[in-house]
Amino acid sequence: MNTHNPNGFFHRARPYAGEALHRPEFKRPAAVRTLTSQSLFQGEHEIGIDHAGSLYRLKITRQGKLILNK
Repeated sequence: MNTHNPNGFFHRARPYAGEALHRPEFKRPAAVRTLTSQSLFQGEHEIGIDHAGSLYRLKITRQGKLILNK
């Protein structure tokens, strides 16, 4: 038995794959400067980042993921 009320949901049609490129308000993102984690860490597993007077720690976990802590 279906118990949901379809009038309680707001449905929006999804645009076709290329439709967003043709809308006038769509802007392409600016190029982002990209660095490799290898160049940042240089063999270490943790680095410090000073940002606006606060120290952040960026770590590589055993599973190879990145974690940022304040």
